[in-house]
Amino acid sequence: MEIIKKYFPNLTEEQEQKFFRLKELYTFWNEQINVISRKDMDSLYEHHVLHSLAIAKVIQFTPGTKIMDVGTGGGFPGIPLAILFPECSFYLIDSIGKKIKVVTEVANALNLENVKSEHIRVQQVKDKFDFIVSRAVTAFPKFVNMVLKNSRVKDQNSLPNGIIYLKGGDFDDEISEYGSRISVYECSNYFSEEFFETKKIVHLDI
Repeated sequence: MEIIKKYFPNLTEEQEQKFFRLKELYTFWNEQINVISRKDMDSLYEHHVLHSLAIAKVIQFTPGTKIMDVGTGGGFPGIPLAILFPECSFYLIDSIGKKIKVVTEVANALNLENVKSEHIRVQQVKDKFDFIVSRAVTAFPKFVNMVLKNSRVKDQNSLPNGIIYLKGGDFDDEISEYGSRISVYECSNYFSEEFFETKKIVHLDI
């Protein structure tokens, strides 16, 4: 939890409490339904919560922003972002029902009224959103094609509407076709931990 306060020192007391409770909630639910590898649970705050919040280092979502988290798994990056941006709405989806059960239980326990979770494939979603976020669920061009239909036209944030993708390693080939519409931010510019050395935040204006 201290690592979150290190990089986000201006949290409200309510936000601090919610971030603090994530450990107990994920420890409990991960024992029932494995959504995070057992060895990774010890690094929950660094590898999952802070990694999700890297998005908040490149954009501060304005109130009313609608965000869809595709392939959310256990709720990342959606749950940490929903705690940080309570005036924005988050729609967390996954094609695996048991993962959405964990997301729903965690969101309910934290009283996150700005979160809706659903067991559904993105191909079935017809609603439009300001941003579609994800943690590298598939090759980037394939992901773009899946969610293109879900992007709203009208911008209301510092970055144009589109995709914000958390990705690790070298993937220049995957993004080369998008030219100037794509921006890549190194997580290591914001976080000093070794884990973030190869992690990137990718924004595509669509």
